[in-house]
Amino acid sequence: MRVGCLAAATFPVWRPVERSARVGCLFYPDRMVHELTRDQARRIVVRAQLLDADRPGDVVEVAEQLAAIKIDPTATIASCEHTTLFSRIGPAYETVQLKKAVEDDRLLFEFDGTYRPTSLLPAMLPAMRAWPQRQGTRNWLDANAAFRDDVLARLRAEGPLRAEQIPDTAAVAYDSADGWYGPNQVPRMLEALARQGLVAVSAREGRRRIWDLAERVFGTDVPEYPADEAERMLAERRLQAAGIAKQRSPWTPVGEAGEPARVEGSKWTWRVDPEALARVDDEVDGRVAFLNPYDTMLFDRPRLRELFEFDYVLEQFKPKSQRVYGYFAHPILMGDRFVGLLDATFDKKEGVLRVDAVHELVEFEPEEMDMVRAEIDDLATWLGVPVTGVGER
Repeated sequence: MRVGCLAAATFPVWRPVERSARVGCLFYPDRMVHELTRDQARRIVVRAQLLDADRPGDVVEVAEQLAAIKIDPTATIASCEHTTLFSRIGPAYETVQLKKAVEDDRLLFEFDGTYRPTSLLPAMLPAMRAWPQRQGTRNWLDANAAFRDDVLARLRAEGPLRAEQIPDTAAVAYDSADGWYGPNQVPRMLEALARQGLVAVSAREGRRRIWDLAERVFGTDVPEYPADEAERMLAERRLQAAGIAKQRSPWTPVGEAGEPARVEGSKWTWRVDPEALARVDDEVDGRVAFLNPYDTMLFDRPRLRELFEFDYVLEQFKPKSQRVYGYFAHPILMGDRFVGLLDATFDKKEGVLRVDAVHELVEFEPEEMDMVRAEIDDLATWLGVPVTGVGER
């Protein structure tokens, strides 16, 4: 197990730093810069994202390592949170395991469209207490102070509750042009209070969230840390999940966490996780993985291009006539290379996994196609249906 499973509302013991003598280094008077090949950099990323052949054992182990698991209902195959976990754990993953970890064991919690390990909460609290920074949101909250108190009072007296069970007593509606919210201000207020650490999602009924006071979800003994120390801890966890990241990346902000590195052929300044560095030359067995388009592995697009030479474009929002690979095609990772995209749909009405196309970015060798087909079979086994279409044998 890569990271210990922690009890709810506890804080992790940060890992000891180990040094590897096998990685090249450049020495300067005040610092050491590690020299990595592109192969080494890619292996570091794949291992950090739990996509090597050494599969994790359970949901909590995945969450502790990745720090965040995206929640998204788009489910051509399955929703993002479940395909993310399947791509790491494999067919042994059962969706009830996620529900248990979140709602029964409280080892994970929902925040801002993701599941996070509860061990991360103490480091997140200072930023939550300082939210919002945006003046428009501050003005809306100030204008709706009585509405805010009404929501908290209702939850305290009657919670847990769904948003529709809470009256909308807002004095001012939020001027939103993004189309994500309807006229009811309760969902927006609940999400604002969650970002401030005052309420939390207690459970879900299908896709509907059940809300309660944060103190009843997390307990009252969650430690807090000074803002600078908390941000340092968060940066270390981001780097742990990334393995290696561009130092000034807005997608993976790691600051001064880890150690400086250079990657062969790249002009970027990188930071590398010391524990990942210590294992960089360990033998790595690769495998095939299908990644949900919202998988955290794909989030940092510039890093994908720089290290993996993979220029991924999600075609979900393109007109059908402009799509090349499919509405919600899943990138195919083979070892430490992106080699294709899987265009497939779980057809619940017909009870099949329909594979419309396996797009090869590089021509597959016969044994490579066999590996892809085997992973399609595993995916169908997990879904409990047969395969039809391109993947049928």
